[in-house]
This record gives sequence, C-alpha cells and structure tokens, in this order.
Amino acid sequence: MPISHSEILQLKRWNTPTIYNGWEQITKADVAADGVNLEETRDFMPQMGPMVGYAVTVVIQPSSKAPREANPNAWAEYRRYVASLPGPKIVVVQDLDKPAVIGSFWGEVNSNAHRALGCVGTIVDGAIRDVDEMTNAGFKALARRFCVGHAHVHPVRWGCEVEVFGRKIQPGQLIHADKHGFLAIPLGEEEGLLDASRFMDANECETVIPAARGSVGLPMDQVIENLSAAGKQFGENVQKKFRRQGEW
Repeated sequence: MPISHSEILQLKRWNTPTIYNGWEQITKADVAADGVNLEETRDFMPQMGPMVGYAVTVVIQPSSKAPREANPNAWAEYRRYVASLPGPKIVVVQDLDKPAVIGSFWGEVNSNAHRALGCVGTIVDGAIRDVDEMTNAGFKALARRFCVGHAHVHPVRWGCEVEVFGRKIQPGQLIHADKHGFLAIPLGEEEGLLDASRFMDANECETVIPAARGSVGLPMDQVIENLSAAGKQFGENVQKKFRRQGEW
C-alpha cells in the first residue's frame, strides 16, 4: 500500500481542491494539464462528503449484447479481480456508448455488491440509477446523469487504462473526489500528499485568509497592503517548505 489506511481517512477530512493544493507542491506533473477531470462531473451524493480510494477500472458498453455473449463468465471474473485488490477502492467506469446514455452499470444491487467487495464509490462517465438506494448502501457516485434501465450492461474488460471525463486513469491510482470533481494522483506520488495538503491548508488559514477577513472596513489602500503582505508571507512559507514558489 503506497500510504496507510489512516492517512487515507485523514485525506477525507479535506475537500478535493485542498488536496489539489497540496499535490501541486509535490508533483512532477503539469498541474495545468494533469491529474484532474477536464469535463464537468456531477456528484449525486454531496452530503456524503469526499471519497478517497484506489482506482479499480472497468469498461462497459450497455448498448451491445456482444460482451455478454463473448464471455458469459465475465461478471464472476470481474468480481474476483475487484476482490483481489487492496482497498478502499473507487470503481472507475468508462462507458463506450458516450456521448449516448443507454443503460447504467450502477443501481441498488451492484452498489451493495461492490460495497461487499471493499469499494466506497464510483466515477462513471455514464449514468447511474437507484440513487437513493445507492446512498443508503453508502456508495458514492460521480456521473454524468441519471437513467432508468441497465440495458445490456456487462463488464467488457477490466484492469486496464480507462478514460473518464477527459482524464486517463490507470488501475491503482489514488483518487480523491467530491462535488468539485476528482484528482487522480500519478502513481508514485502518494507519499507526502497528506503532509503537503495539511501544510497548504494551514498556510492559507494563517496568512491570506485572516488578512482578508481582518481588512473588512479598512481603507482600500490598507486592504491592498495587507493582502500583498499576506500573499508574500504565504509564498515564503511555501518556498521554505517545498522549495517552490507558492501561488496565491
């Protein structure tokens, strides 16, 4: 496991933008192009807060009978694959019917089944149904929309690279997701993420946020001076911690 279960639970205490703020200080990726969803997602259970877990990948095509006919045992094989992986797990589903929505991989039965397999939620570039029952199962979903039926939904392939909401995801990537979208941490960059996120949150709370709140009602020249000084301190703190120029 790249990080401990305790660290994963602590990462859930912050929203996904806060985790992004920490990640951008430790990553080698281009933070303007990598890591996050490029298309809009919809969080159907925002009241559940963030979800954090390792990516379990699967491809579906609800419009076609062919996958079921080609491999009648696919469901059992796919479930054994999911069960074999460490958790917590987030199932990342690429729907080959996109942009059409023909059927849903998710509903009451499949959500409860995946909870039993150690999964906490899904990111699906398609549809969900039975949203109240999914919520009752404790299974969070980021998706494009609702739909009524499941059509010919069947696992096509799994344990492979998938593309959802404009972002390619590899199996095993650590994912943090909430109502803002999702962040897929590049493999090998998990260590230090919690510390960096915690530091960046505290840095904001100790510099730029109190400067802004404490400047309400002051003359504008003083407001600008206070914000500039706080922003400078914010950047110096980042530079000292990460040897990078903090942006605010």
